[in-house]
Amino acid sequence: MEFSIKSGNPEKRRSACVVVGIFESRKPTLPAELLDKASSGFISDILRRGDMEGKAGSTLMLHSVPGTLCDRILLVGLGKEKEFREKEYLAAVRATFKALADTGAQDASLFLAELPVKKKDLAWKIRQAATIALDTGYRFDDFKSQKPTARRSLKKVTFGVERRNELALAEEALAQGIAIAEGMAIARTLGNMPPNIFHPSYLAEQARQLAQEFQLECDILERADMEALGMHSLLAVARGAVQPPKLIVLHYRGAKANSKPVVLVGKGVTFDTGGISLKPAADMDEMKFDMCGAAGVLGTLKAVARMQLPINLTVLVPATENMPDGNATRPGDIVTSMSGQTIEILNTDAEGRLILCDALTYAERFSPDVVIDVATLTGACVVALGHIASGLFANKDNLARDLLDAGELAQDRAWHMPLWDDYQDLLKSGFADMGNIGGRWGGAITAACFLSRFTKAYDWAHLDVAGTAYRSGADKGATGRPVPLLAHYLLQRAGKLD
Repeated sequence: MEFSIKSGNPEKRRSACVVVGIFESRKPTLPAELLDKASSGFISDILRRGDMEGKAGSTLMLHSVPGTLCDRILLVGLGKEKEFREKEYLAAVRATFKALADTGAQDASLFLAELPVKKKDLAWKIRQAATIALDTGYRFDDFKSQKPTARRSLKKVTFGVERRNELALAEEALAQGIAIAEGMAIARTLGNMPPNIFHPSYLAEQARQLAQEFQLECDILERADMEALGMHSLLAVARGAVQPPKLIVLHYRGAKANSKPVVLVGKGVTFDTGGISLKPAADMDEMKFDMCGAAGVLGTLKAVARMQLPINLTVLVPATENMPDGNATRPGDIVTSMSGQTIEILNTDAEGRLILCDALTYAERFSPDVVIDVATLTGACVVALGHIASGLFANKDNLARDLLDAGELAQDRAWHMPLWDDYQDLLKSGFADMGNIGGRWGGAITAACFLSRFTKAYDWAHLDVAGTAYRSGADKGATGRPVPLLAHYLLQRAGKLD
């Protein structure tokens, strides 16, 4: 899809479709009024008849409107003007692209970014609209023998702005929105791949291709390398798998060599049976999504590289399957992590923290400014927060605030969860330094507490995306989260957002 920014009046726009908004009750926005004037009241007559009330999310397509240069006009309901905020704006944009997908229009001009959204500037509106446009058009049908019948699809989108002096700002925001959407798309595609194809070696190859595309540094650590480093916690998870584990290391260098990097660590369990602590059969197919943390950090890396942000970014992905066989790790086994701390494995289905802890120890060698890990870590986080917010834990409150702010800006929200020492006692083991589970209660918190024991050397945050990285049900599939949150956080660090 091709995007552009233009200033000018909607009635003079030659386009297959011009999109304008209507508030309740039947109140046209300024662009709609200009089109109505050019059409000698055609639109106001439609509104008077009650065909469009302006309810949020509603749309009405008009064809061959007299006095205009466009083939169609799409009226988009905005809801009540006094209640029009971020959520309503995003819903209007999403409704727009859903409606456009059901037409034969190959190009469209949108006059929605001119709408006032409280505390949000033009750049935010353009960035979000571009991201939504591409995300709405995402399809994953690679493995269907008969593809859905293709119709003429939307190929060109133009965002209208009021003033010419806003063009440069809007163009930069547009490029950011496209980059974030591209990052989300790769995260979704990686997450949606079937596990018989998407195993650790396949993931490593995708990382190599990403490195080649953007001229990144890429290292793939093999089992022997991990053994030499003492990563026995990570390797314990891999014991039952035929597919060999990988530790993927990618470096993007957009700042000076002596500038400390941000390190993103993504959980890459490409399929999780639970190991010897076997999961129930129902919905186990969704455990192919247990690598969505890895997909999220790789998607973020792609977005950063596309935007050429002036930062240094390192991405670590510990990748393995968690399978049961005669060589698999058992409940009761004790392993020594790379940090030297010993772990009694009480439940082999609490495997994400076992691979992450060695990767978090490995991150120390890069002298990071900050480390953020992303993982579909606990069902307990889904119970606590549902599918709306990701769980956020951090050992520094200012880091948590920065990530929360980025999530609000991106509309990819997180919620700050406690990481108090009071919870650490739940990880006590009578035979090792710690157990890998903390009992029934506060499971997302005790998982984060476990990880915190390996992050004392740097500022660290943990995002539990078990409830947000993918959907179940009729719309089953990866969502691309938390790429928007992380991308906005890194944009802020790079000084690219006000």
